Amino acid sequence: MTLPVPSLHGLLPAEPARFLGWSCIADPAIAGALARSGFDAVLLDQQHGAHDYHSCCAAITEVALAGKPSLVRIPVGDFAMASRMLDAGASGLVAPMINSVADAQALAAATKYPPVGQRSWGPDRAMWMSGLSDATEFLAGANARALTIAMCETAEAIDALGAILALPGIDGILVGPADLSIALSKGTTIDPAGAAVTAALGEIVRKTRAAGKLPCAFSPSPLRAREMVAMGFQLVSVEYDAMTIVNAFAKLLRDTDPTRVA
Repeated sequence: MTLPVPSLHGLLPAEPARFLGWSCIADPAIAGALARSGFDAVLLDQQHGAHDYHSCCAAITEVALAGKPSLVRIPVGDFAMASRMLDAGASGLVAPMINSVADAQALAAATKYPPVGQRSWGPDRAMWMSGLSDATEFLAGANARALTIAMCETAEAIDALGAILALPGIDGILVGPADLSIALSKGTTIDPAGAAVTAALGEIVRKTRAAGKLPCAFSPSPLRAREMVAMGFQLVSVEYDAMTIVNAFAKLLRDTDPTRVA
């Protein structure tokens, strides 16, 4: 049995925008529910979420059963995990805190086969999930099939963005607005929807699209997701699983007892 899933590379470029289910709870059933609910892809979060290698392997399969691709956000600097998750069948990697060209080069080296990078060979599970059985055929398209997305969330990253985008092997940029607001305010505030962040988002999406790369963003709400789509972002999250569950339970109680305050 194979589970061929759509390549995330098909989103590059994408019109209209696509939406990303964000999975922090390390339960493959929840990741599968995000995929079946209609999200175009599901991100499995190892940085701030509870996912690890084993939960991601299970969730990648569950999401694939729904016919959707998975991204994995690795912990900061864990490029070895990036390679492992691609071998496990992830359709793309998101790497946080890519603040320099050197960071981006290390990321591309871990996620792309030569001549673009230095990724080691061992994609048994990824080959099974791709539906391909010939190793040479898999290798020929592997770099294009799996997206490598660098997170831009610091002033240093914004300054280096043009050079990062010019690197072969970097397929897109994902913005974390909360971290970006902390960085731009020099640690004095968290204001992900503020004017400074919004201006920076506009500059990031403009440069990313001009480079022919995929602009992505985390959004904490449907309203902000619509605003990010209007800015030009092409792959946008809407909340994350734990947030959505808490909000749904709170609404359930309020609807049952309007006097109750969460």
